[in-house]
Amino acid sequence: MTTIKRLITAKITQKLMPNKAILLFGARRVGKTILMRQIIDNFPGKSMVLNGEDSTTLSILEQQSISNYKQLLNQVDLLAIDEAQNIPDIGKKLKLIVDEIPGIHVLASGSSSFDLLNKTGEPLVGRSSSFMLFPFSQSELSENENMLDTLGSLETRLVYGAYPEVVLMTDNEERKDYLRDVVNAYLLKDILSVDGLKNAGKMKDLLRLIAFQMGNEVSYDELGRQLGMSKNTVEKYLDLLSKVFVIYRLGAFSTNQRNEVSKAGKWYFYDNGIRNSIIGNFNPIALRQDVGQLWEAYLIGERMKQNHYLRLNKEFYFWRVYRGKEIDLIEVSENQINAYEFKWGDKVPKIPIAFANNYANANYHVINKKNYLEFILSEQ
Repeated sequence: MTTIKRLITAKITQKLMPNKAILLFGARRVGKTILMRQIIDNFPGKSMVLNGEDSTTLSILEQQSISNYKQLLNQVDLLAIDEAQNIPDIGKKLKLIVDEIPGIHVLASGSSSFDLLNKTGEPLVGRSSSFMLFPFSQSELSENENMLDTLGSLETRLVYGAYPEVVLMTDNEERKDYLRDVVNAYLLKDILSVDGLKNAGKMKDLLRLIAFQMGNEVSYDELGRQLGMSKNTVEKYLDLLSKVFVIYRLGAFSTNQRNEVSKAGKWYFYDNGIRNSIIGNFNPIALRQDVGQLWEAYLIGERMKQNHYLRLNKEFYFWRVYRGKEIDLIEVSENQINAYEFKWGDKVPKIPIAFANNYANANYHVINKKNYLEFILSEQ
């Protein structure tokens, strides 16, 4: 099987230091376990690998005492815990290990930030570094394919996404089955396993509505009416979906200029394949009515991956005025504003006058099939 090197590997290795914890987040099946194995294999010392879904792991970590952990980790240089969010009080346990076991390196992964992020947040302040792993980025794939391959794969990736196993498959029926399995067996399971949620049907209905409205502004009140639930419940469910890395929110960019939308939000899926599986539509691009949505989600997703992996510290928004003029993506970094409009076809729309007047120093770009690779592979 082809091994595709992850962009984030070197940065994790660099941050893997004695008496510090590395927290690796990401959806199920994006390659966290394989990445951890690669880091462990290249680590010069002795490693211990545990899995938070294994009852033996839960048992040996249960006694939260220095003496227990010193005995367990005797002569161990690296403790690696996969699916760590399943371990009760994982934050306190990692803090005790990091503080009390001299020279120990800790690497922990989680497919949900419910427990791992929330419960390690406070105990591990100053003792940890967090990283996100996404489905493959084009920067990662470009290491193993030439430009002709990349351009030839574009429409497939818009429809089936870039989960590692999906990319390595060659049969579309296989891809469909795999993505359906990921949605039903992993993503929904993760969401429903927390917070006492029992209503899988409502959650799946909400996901479908968000999938159909991807890239459009979403009204929580309207979603609530359609689903027969309160606005607060809708917001809670969307928050949970973001914490298992299924979807993310893009907020509105505004500096309190007149007529600018400031409180609205758009929701996107981290991966088009997951989105298309949820709505049950794997039709090729030529037969679709939602190409603009897929194109927009793909380009924003690729920029987010680059931003995270290269630690560019950009913030992402969309922009719109109440009369309807809008821009797909606003990137803000330090004092610089870049505005991007995405077009699948060859149209080159002009910058909206209101935006040009309000942000005279902003840069405006139209991204299409001719220049998209430069855009998504940029390291700036």
